[in-house]
Amino acid sequence: MKFLQSTALSRVIAAAGLALVPASQAFAQTTEPSATASTDEQAASRGNDEIVVTAQKREERVQDVPIAVQVLGGKALEAQGIREFSELTRAAPSLLIRPAEHPVNASVSIRGIGTFAFSPSVEPSVAVQIDDVPVQFLARAFADLSDIERIEVLRGPQSTLYGRSASAGLLNIVSRGPTAKLSGRIAGMVTTDDEYSVNGALSGPITSTLGFRASANYDKFEGNVRNLFNGDKVNGREIFSARGKLVWDPTDTLNLTAQIGYIDGHTTIGRPFIRVSPNARLRGNAAYGPAVFAPGVTFGEDNTDVVNNINSGTDYTDFSQSLRASLDVGFASIVSITAWDHFKQFDILDQDESAIAALDNRQFGTFNTHAFSQELRLVSPGASKLRYTLGLFYSNLNLTRDFTRGPFFSVARWYATNGTKQYAAFGQVEYDVIAGTTLIAGMRAGKGKIDYTFLDIAANNAHFAGDDSETYQTYKAGIQQRLAPDVMAFFTYATGHKGQAYDIGTGFNLVRQNSGPVKPETSEDWQLGIKSQFWDRRVTLNATLFNTTFDNFQAQGIETLADGTINFRLANVGKLRTRGVEIEGSVRAADDLNFSGGVTYTDATIRSFPLAQCYPGQTAAQGCVGSPSRQNLAGFRPAQAPEWKLSIGGDYSPAITSDLNGVIQAAYNYQSKFNFGINNDPESIQKGYGVLNLSLGIRSHDSKWEVIGFVNNVFDQQYFYNIANSFGNQGSAQAVQSYVPRDFRRYGGVRAAFNF
Repeated sequence: MKFLQSTALSRVIAAAGLALVPASQAFAQTTEPSATASTDEQAASRGNDEIVVTAQKREERVQDVPIAVQVLGGKALEAQGIREFSELTRAAPSLLIRPAEHPVNASVSIRGIGTFAFSPSVEPSVAVQIDDVPVQFLARAFADLSDIERIEVLRGPQSTLYGRSASAGLLNIVSRGPTAKLSGRIAGMVTTDDEYSVNGALSGPITSTLGFRASANYDKFEGNVRNLFNGDKVNGREIFSARGKLVWDPTDTLNLTAQIGYIDGHTTIGRPFIRVSPNARLRGNAAYGPAVFAPGVTFGEDNTDVVNNINSGTDYTDFSQSLRASLDVGFASIVSITAWDHFKQFDILDQDESAIAALDNRQFGTFNTHAFSQELRLVSPGASKLRYTLGLFYSNLNLTRDFTRGPFFSVARWYATNGTKQYAAFGQVEYDVIAGTTLIAGMRAGKGKIDYTFLDIAANNAHFAGDDSETYQTYKAGIQQRLAPDVMAFFTYATGHKGQAYDIGTGFNLVRQNSGPVKPETSEDWQLGIKSQFWDRRVTLNATLFNTTFDNFQAQGIETLADGTINFRLANVGKLRTRGVEIEGSVRAADDLNFSGGVTYTDATIRSFPLAQCYPGQTAAQGCVGSPSRQNLAGFRPAQAPEWKLSIGGDYSPAITSDLNGVIQAAYNYQSKFNFGINNDPESIQKGYGVLNLSLGIRSHDSKWEVIGFVNNVFDQQYFYNIANSFGNQGSAQAVQSYVPRDFRRYGGVRAAFNF
């Protein structure tokens, strides 16, 4: 069936990687040797040496791509228990994801660089793409992570091929495609702390030229934080998602892939107090001490209790459609990708985070986004001496946000709109000047338009509006040298660009309107890497040296007003630099024994930030000076930038009988200390920690079924995925709150799957 041979979305369905990928890392499935081969036949025909990626918008073996890219296979994600986007932090040494009270505020960092901004109009520094479609509103990426074929983590600026939202890197997510034969999968999981999930997929041919895949996933976790006010568990989630995909080859040269997806999700959040001074007083009121605003709570680093008279969280839905068409015209392929997406989210937060009726303050609102994108590209055959990818891109994102806060303090009510349009032309050329030596050159020229309206209902309907535009160019140049059949070195230079933005997410006024948009963020990067394989490709070892500088880095500052209210304001930080080394590899010691891992050392430094916000409670002796108060952060590390990050794992699946195999999997990840806040707040430091996950089970020899028990966070290592300093809200006294990760406590479970 030719449709399985001609589309990138289905050429990576083979299961060799599924059996060989260890729990912690690293490699996706391989290309199909035959469109009519069964999954097991495909798995038997290849090793883990032919991992195919689309990092350069064409199918290439990962060891041949002159980019620092890590590939996370779907089975590896499952083995690690990664079911949420934020949990990808565990699997990728250069990646750190910081969730927040709702997905809009979450941030993604690569090599210590990300976007630390809460405004919906601010583009991320790390872009996300799902099945060739750019995610224009980052909260959409956090909504679902099911039926995944692989995730490619591209490190360093990717703006030339992927646009101005990829100034620090890109996450390229690829979902599973149709199979050569009618097949299906049913899987489920249950844990000791009451998480339940079930998912299934059906896939195969409809005709000789038309194939399909349909999948659905449901996951429910009540949470691991207890609300003492009503006895509810919070910090949980409930998600239903469904995806359908059709792949059709109406002719020998034309391929069409149509997709439709739906997500319906609900999350809850509770932020336990972990460090509280006896002198803390909610809103500075002498009557509201710790025993009053948090009755029954024992403060400490392991506290998982809150007292909120409303449950905070989000409700969201997403409906997406895309159509990919590829026409082979002989000398090249013409590819068109058209996509639509509608994401809607309601969020609510108990802002006083207590059950005191006299201060029952809450904030809530709705994000409503409509996104459209269209890409056209001309892609030459991969075997040519001269290879090129040329393209045109257009996108349009329209967002509305209504927001209400009150009624007792920090009263706000406003309605805002934001529009972002992008136009770009891009191209990359690779030329083999001599055998084994390839020169690389690329460029992107673009124009961005932004506009906004802001109606401040609480301020007598004050109305603000504006628009702006910019043009930009990004470049890439490099050389790739084949040193041996399985050894390749590369050197690349690339620039990145992230567009200007209006900060409409934290209120607006005439001063902000007159100040205009926050300036664009730009980056320059060089990388020197080597990719190698030995021992009949059983050993893979890759290393990359990198150095990236950022100018006019966009980040959120923290501003404490006279009444103790914390305000967030977007600004250009100044200059940042990140440099370091990444090493990753794998060993296929035997057909049933595999090891893999990676380590990243990052030296990230703020080089210029003379007007940074002071952290709450910072004194002049601690560097907070001037009027308005400010500090100079030059020489400090930026937020979310651990010096060391490590991920290692192993997978052993020995034959027990002629029909059964055992399964032993281990995954360990470690990261050194870092600060969640860019303002160098000593209260928001996360100490270094390591987490070990273990799995033990059995599967049939033909991988038709498996039952696996697992224990996550074996050593019960407590850590946080975010920290909030509530100093100003507690009468200028210590009051620190935590965001508790899913594996804050050790838990176990059983997962089972049946393939047919």
